[in-house]
Amino acid sequence: MKVRIKLHGVFRRGRFKDEIRDYPAGTRVVDVVRELGFSDQLLGTVIINDMHADIEQELKDGDCLMLLPLLDGG
Repeated sequence: MKVRIKLHGVFRRGRFKDEIRDYPAGTRVVDVVRELGFSDQLLGTVIINDMHADIEQELKDGDCLMLLPLLDGG
């Protein structure tokens, strides 16, 4: 299945901004996060098709997954 992945903030460093990738059926958001090498602690918001989603949610063919890091500052 094809899933569009959009990365934001520090997640783009050394990676990509927007890319379509192939995944097997049954792939969850957490599988993509681990494949990309992100720490679960850095992940702030998960959005699938413009709706907030859970990291355990299963992806479907044609989904658009946006991953946003936690904001840090002070």
